Amino acid sequence: MTASLQDDYERAGFGGTLPFGQRPALLVIDVVQAYVQPDSPLYAQGFVDALAPNIRLIDAARAAGVPVIFTNVVYGAEGRDGGLFYRKVPALRSFLKGSPLGAFPAGIEPLSDEVVVSKQYASAFCGTSLAATLVSMGIDTVLVTGYSTSGCVRATALDALQNGFAPFVVREACGERDPRPQEANLFDLQAKYAEVVSEAEARALIARTAS
Repeated sequence: MTASLQDDYERAGFGGTLPFGQRPALLVIDVVQAYVQPDSPLYAQGFVDALAPNIRLIDAARAAGVPVIFTNVVYGAEGRDGGLFYRKVPALRSFLKGSPLGAFPAGIEPLSDEVVVSKQYASAFCGTSLAATLVSMGIDTVLVTGYSTSGCVRATALDALQNGFAPFVVREACGERDPRPQEANLFDLQAKYAEVVSEAEARALIARTAS
C-alpha cells in the first residue's frame, strides 16, 4: 500500500493498537488438504507458501503451553447445512463429509487433547461453540492463521474482535489465491479490526507467554 493511503487512514482515525493479552490461543483456520493439493479446485501456491509457517507456529505454541485450536469445514448431504454460502461457492463441495480434501495435512494434525471446531460458514464463530470454548479456557487473545486471508481468516478475526478476543493475524501464516487480495485484506484488518504481525513477532509473543 502507498504511503499516501496509509497517511489517509491515519488522518481519518484508523490504525489504533490492541493489547496482547495474558492468555492467548493459536487459532488455525481451515489449513486442510483442499488448499494444498494440486488437483483440488481450491489449490493455489499462496496456500502452500503459508503451510510451513503454520507448522512452525503450532510447534512453538505447543512448546510454550499455548492452546492450539483448529477449524475445518464439513458439510452434510448435498451441503444443505451450508445454506447460501454453499450455493454461492461451488468449490465448497470439496468439504462434503468424508472427502479426503477436508483432512489436515502432515504437520497440521491436531493432538488428541486439542479442540477442532467444525464449521459451515466463513467465520469460525458463526454457528459454533468457539466463543464459549475460548471463554471457558480463559482466552483473551487469538493468534489467527490459515486459509483464506480474504475469507475465513478475515471473517474470524472480525468476529473475534466483536466477541471480545483481541485478534492478532499472522501475515506469513495466512494464505490467499493472489497477492492483491492478500495485501488489501491485511491492510484493512490492521486498520480496523486486528493487529497484523509477522511470524517472527508471533513467535516472540508466544515465547513471552511461556516465560
